[in-house]
Amino acid sequence: MGDRPASIYREKPGQPYTRRSQKKNDNFISGAPAPRVTQYQMGAKDEEFNASVVLTVEKGCGIRSEALESGRIAANSYLSKVLDPEEEYFLEILPYPHHVLRYHPLAGIAQADRYYEGMRKPFGRPIGRAALVDDNQVVYRVKVDQEDIQDAKKALERSKHKMPVKCRVRVE
Repeated sequence: MGDRPASIYREKPGQPYTRRSQKKNDNFISGAPAPRVTQYQMGAKDEEFNASVVLTVEKGCGIRSEALESGRIAANSYLSKVLDPEEEYFLEILPYPHHVLRYHPLAGIAQADRYYEGMRKPFGRPIGRAALVDDNQVVYRVKVDQEDIQDAKKALERSKHKMPVKCRVRVE
């Protein structure tokens, strides 16, 4: 089974349903998959830069870790082509995907209601992770020198297309 569409998880949930069991060990999510993001900081970590370009979300939502990773790859691949990754930029992902996404499959065939009606408030099995972000929260930050601001903007424009909501690129 492949990934479910991201539009299912786009809306930022309120308080998620928390499993409460008489057995304490069943209250916790076991076997949650690791986030797909491999690196949160890339480039020259120890250098000093005088400009910062950020990508912010306009509306709060849940961003899957797969979307964070694909945005990172898009921005980093562009920046590493036009700038030297050892000394000319620093890219970082700020939110961490803590929220565990769960899925409770139901029978999807005709006349399935005769033998299987599901459960009320099913806990489901963990299928992924998401970062819950608020309105106008910074997702990516690129630190560059003043003459490289346009390259950083182009890189974040590429990662903007990977996000599930409208985003804005701005210079700090």
